Amino acid sequence: MSDDTRGTDPGTATGKVKWFDPAKGFGFVIPDAGGPDILLHANVLRNFGQGSVADGSDVTLVVQQTPRGLQAVEVLEIAPPEGGAAAPLSDLPAEAADVVLADLPFEAARVKWFDKSKGFGFANVFARPEDVFIHAEILRRSGLADLQPGEAVALRVVEGQRGMMAAQVAAWDSVLKTGEQA
Repeated sequence: MSDDTRGTDPGTATGKVKWFDPAKGFGFVIPDAGGPDILLHANVLRNFGQGSVADGSDVTLVVQQTPRGLQAVEVLEIAPPEGGAAAPLSDLPAEAADVVLADLPFEAARVKWFDKSKGFGFANVFARPEDVFIHAEILRRSGLADLQPGEAVALRVVEGQRGMMAAQVAAWDSVLKTGEQA
């Protein structure tokens, strides 16, 4: 690869995810400082430990200017979209609203299946006999857009009206990087 196609001067940028499509393998970030959108490739996101990211998520990226425009070369941080106005999920018990998520441990799990069009899926948590329900809204609030069968995740789990359900979902790698217990 010649020097003129590699890009120059990596820098840091913050912004909001405009859209990301795991099936296409890319998406775009609107930089907070203005200017052209930043290309976010799925491989860069996977290196951070996630296979998807929710639209509207705040991100911090290392970017590089290429002949085709700005491109993310590393994800440094992802914060879920602000969801304060979102309605509470009817399946979450009333007492779950009083639970501080940070007080719940992350539990290691593998995605059994997740259907974005249906808006839900299930995961197998290690050392738990029952499946854990994952709602698409919880996924979005956690900063993710989609999950793939077999994907390693960390879940904060609560007892829902119909069984165990995820109250928060995180990429397994991101939990390992922060050193939170899983």
